[in-house]
Amino acid sequence: MTEFETLMRQSGWSVSDAAKNLGYSEGHVYRWRRGDEKPREAVLKLLQMQVDSRRAPVDEASFSFIDLFAGIGGLRRAMTSAGGTCVFTSEWDKFAQQTYHANFPDNRPIAGDIRNVALEEIPEHNVLVAGFPCQPFSIAGVSKKNALGRAHGFSDETQGTLFFDVLRILKSHRPDAFLLENVKNLRSHDKGRTFEVIMRKLRDELGYFVPEPRVIDAANFVPQHRERIVIVGFREKVDFNFDDIVLPGRAGRGMKDILHPEDGTEAPEGHFTVGDNSAVNEKYTLTDKLWQYLQNYAAKHKAKGNGFGFGLVDSDSIARTLSARYYKDGSEILVSRGPGRNPRRLTPRECARLMGFDDDFRIPVSDTQAYKQFGNSVAIPVFAEVAKLMRPHVLDLMQNARLRKVG
Repeated sequence: MTEFETLMRQSGWSVSDAAKNLGYSEGHVYRWRRGDEKPREAVLKLLQMQVDSRRAPVDEASFSFIDLFAGIGGLRRAMTSAGGTCVFTSEWDKFAQQTYHANFPDNRPIAGDIRNVALEEIPEHNVLVAGFPCQPFSIAGVSKKNALGRAHGFSDETQGTLFFDVLRILKSHRPDAFLLENVKNLRSHDKGRTFEVIMRKLRDELGYFVPEPRVIDAANFVPQHRERIVIVGFREKVDFNFDDIVLPGRAGRGMKDILHPEDGTEAPEGHFTVGDNSAVNEKYTLTDKLWQYLQNYAAKHKAKGNGFGFGLVDSDSIARTLSARYYKDGSEILVSRGPGRNPRRLTPRECARLMGFDDDFRIPVSDTQAYKQFGNSVAIPVFAEVAKLMRPHVLDLMQNARLRKVG
């Protein structure tokens, strides 16, 4: 790849943008990209200036991070709260991109599928952040290689999974630290083999110090049971300890913390709430048909001795986990409206609050997309605490690196 092509990828410019801003024809740009001609030094300097302008400044009291599998930016908000500055974002879903752009208008384009992003397009950073999807990892041939005493290659067990892209970026850029998030069942996936592969890759093959991962329930911060595994790693050994995280606990917590009060103390918002009292729109109340179906479904499974069914909450409840399928019928979290009245779904704004988003968070998409996005998000307060705990160790590693350069 030519220097010009590398800078073009990092610049965010299209060929027509480059031609216009550099003062040359599109034909010149194409020839430079192919390497048929070499551009003047002044052209490369102008292109480098564009690349530099896209990178947010980071002062010595802060750290930079990249946001992979970004969704709507829950992990970004957590890292920003600890003083981090985002310098690169990757998210493939166009609706999630729309919400992300509405809330983080920093004028940097969002990269799409990370599998199609070259390492040269990713700027240097101090922390890699990723809520990576967990796909089945191939372990074909591993037992045979072990039996023969052969080491597996870097990608043997992860090629074809999105975790492989996390690994290739860590291997190439060697950031000071990383923060990874996944469902708690990652530990038991494929009888524990998937988790074993992940830990071995991070610790043994990449050489990161990875403290024992921790499962944290968001109910310590918001009125929702949401257990997620948190994996952090550092380029050198540090005294990071998950036991130092402050967990406020569930005492006094309840759905009253996130439900619309419906008493006029908050302004009506879009179609979520209406009228002088900002009452929840009737569109969120379940129809007689759907409510009867859910009751019959629950009764059928109860008779079989299992616990499938809807989750009914009141103001003092801790809700079940909000999922990406919430848009279908809302069954996991239904708000009671009293005896003889059908329950209702949460509004998207209530879903945002349940995940720890402030009311200034913009929701520019349809309800269906909003439910999917919040159901796929992280509970921000959990990861804000983790980021807060990581911060001094990251800054120390950054300072050590600076001292080594000076020395």
